[in-house]
Amino acid sequence: MQTDTISRRAEAARTAPVLPLVHTPFVSVIVPTYCEAGNVRELVERIDAALRYEYPAYEIILVDDNSGDGIEEEVARLQDERYPVRVIVRRDERGLSTAVLRGFDEALGDVLVCMDADLSHPPEKLPEMIAAATAPETDFVIGSRYVAGGGTDSQWSWFRRWNSRIATWMARPFSTARDPLAGFFALPRDVYQRCSTLDPVGYKIGLELMVKGKCRRIQEIPILFSDRKRGQSKLTITEQMRYLRHLKRLADFKYGTITSLLTFRTAKQTSDK
Repeated sequence: MQTDTISRRAEAARTAPVLPLVHTPFVSVIVPTYCEAGNVRELVERIDAALRYEYPAYEIILVDDNSGDGIEEEVARLQDERYPVRVIVRRDERGLSTAVLRGFDEALGDVLVCMDADLSHPPEKLPEMIAAATAPETDFVIGSRYVAGGGTDSQWSWFRRWNSRIATWMARPFSTARDPLAGFFALPRDVYQRCSTLDPVGYKIGLELMVKGKCRRIQEIPILFSDRKRGQSKLTITEQMRYLRHLKRLADFKYGTITSLLTFRTAKQTSDK
């Protein structure tokens, strides 16, 4: 599998247009999928159009949770058209965060990018995000809805807007980013490699990486978050409860477990008597 990817990398470089001799990073775009086959072609074509000239050495890795919706056949057709895309089908595990980590583990890129398959994240912003991720003063780059120039689709309901804002507010103890829960982000490979004890619950893998990777130098690139065109949203009450569990785990990691803090306080009070 790795040999095939390296071959595609070489083929991408061979067929790329002649450009000035400047170093460009190899980019891996990771896309977790579940019942998103209808979006794959447009997504791959838009990623290719965004990266073809500025970052011609790239790969797209779809990590699918055994959708059975024809995604493997769609990817095969795209491969026949020489797009550097492949799909990993997980038959014994599900979950967006672990799917992203599986893709990152198999990726060869100098820069790792995560984005959704539902076309809510604009691939046209990829060059700007990759450029930011390769800057020496950057640990993590977010495609952000909540900085100047960013925004959300006008079709969002008031409930969805408030739900997003409340979830963002709850993440404040862990990051100073304006949009710390974004699913569209990029980071250098070395930042990913220094992340320890990754143990995400639910779908907010970006926050997990920022906390565990001790990312302090964060850049936010404004994006317009679009509503999905096809398929159904995966945001459910169950996922929201998982988010609360995830925050508890991150609090334990960053601040120590509540049990440990209480034990320490009780022991100190006893010793002071």
